[in-house]
Amino acid sequence: MDSVVGSGGGVAGGGVVEPRAAGRPRPGENGEGAGGRSSRIARLREHPQAERWARALIVLCTLVLLAATLEIVLDAAVGHSALIPKQPEIAGWLSGIGVRLGYRTFLIALLSFTVAYAVLLGLARRISKRWAIVLVGILQLVVFVGPVLISTDVFSYIAYARMGVEHAINPYTHGPIAIVHDPVYQYVGKDWKHVATAYGPLYTLLSYPLAPLGLKGALWGMKLEALLAGAGTLALTWRCARVREINPVGALLAVGANPLWVIYGLGGAHNDLVMTLFMMAAVSFSLAGRSAGRLEILGSPIGGRDAPAAASVVAGALVKATVAALLPFMILSRRKLAPILGTLAALVLAALVGYAVFGIHGIDLVAALNRDAAFVSTDSFPTELAHLVGKPGVFPIDHDLLRGGLVLIVVYLLWRTWRGYDWVAASGWTLLAISVTSTWLLPWYTLWSLPLAVVVRDRRLLAATLVVQALFIVHQMAPLLVPVQ
Repeated sequence: MDSVVGSGGGVAGGGVVEPRAAGRPRPGENGEGAGGRSSRIARLREHPQAERWARALIVLCTLVLLAATLEIVLDAAVGHSALIPKQPEIAGWLSGIGVRLGYRTFLIALLSFTVAYAVLLGLARRISKRWAIVLVGILQLVVFVGPVLISTDVFSYIAYARMGVEHAINPYTHGPIAIVHDPVYQYVGKDWKHVATAYGPLYTLLSYPLAPLGLKGALWGMKLEALLAGAGTLALTWRCARVREINPVGALLAVGANPLWVIYGLGGAHNDLVMTLFMMAAVSFSLAGRSAGRLEILGSPIGGRDAPAAASVVAGALVKATVAALLPFMILSRRKLAPILGTLAALVLAALVGYAVFGIHGIDLVAALNRDAAFVSTDSFPTELAHLVGKPGVFPIDHDLLRGGLVLIVVYLLWRTWRGYDWVAASGWTLLAISVTSTWLLPWYTLWSLPLAVVVRDRRLLAATLVVQALFIVHQMAPLLVPVQ
């Protein structure tokens, strides 16, 4: 417990403050000057009782996070739950520990996780780096060794890979129904059996090497891919926070200990984590590019790391097209040739490879986006607003109004970026607006803006992202209000 509390993200040895706290602070560690740190240390020494309570609260919240995650994973391993998709037995060695995961148990665990997460965020500046990293690492590993949670999407990923590799069927022109006799077919969600893939050609190609591993091998491969992509996203988030002199411990906890990230994103092995990896790589390249050397062609600077930053966004868009929303803000803020050249080079390469492997359908991501935009989910904000005003659901005119509202938001953010607003924050607001205005909202979509929100100084973005996530979680809690029969 002595190593729980650190100074602005440092590792505490045997007391409240790390030994080097009296010296010069490490740049980018917490965003505070030496004077602010010294005054905070003095206040802590004047109130040792408050510090002891803070330590106890950090330990308690940590235990709640671990207990809630273990409860969900161990109970899910038993199977026979409506919350757990039908799947091969990959966590049978855990099945004798828990009991069948009931809806009320899941919701109580999710609510407890969320409350503890919120408290830890409030105490982030008192948590040591070591404590935060170990906590986040354990949460990721506990979910990794368990069964797939909540969603059947990962089986669609595997089905599309097996279609291309094992059956020589183009996943951009056929749905999994084309491989009805394949072992993976029975696990694909009923809504997606006739639907061709909407994911980018890069992700499809990344999934192809997993197809020959068999169903269980491919499933573990997908889970490992999500784990590594999530870990990479967290590492890049930490780095970007340090570069921008924002507390990296708070940034790590806000993303890596987020209930939707852990239970829904990583628990479902969603490819959104691969997308966020490329997204944060782009931000990291962009921040590093400011201090890198530059070359010039025709008087325009093209060096540094703006070109690979733009190429990283394109790579992310070739996983899920949504992240392409970053490009106009990056290009507008730089006002240089480099990101444009990086974008064009990546697009040309992607078009050539995508067309060679999948034909014209493999590079027609706009059609896939238009198709998915017509879907409606019960958890979306437009659906809930429609119900509040007495409408039975979302109508075609509502889709047009939502698109118009989104366009206005994007135009306003582009104008703000041109006037000097942080392009990373503008990109985060755009991703958040996309998720809120979409009629097809899934919990992991609310994660898109989160890594960006924790590395910008406009804290309103983080607050708005967490409010949207909280509203989603509260919406799930309705069954707890029904008396137990």
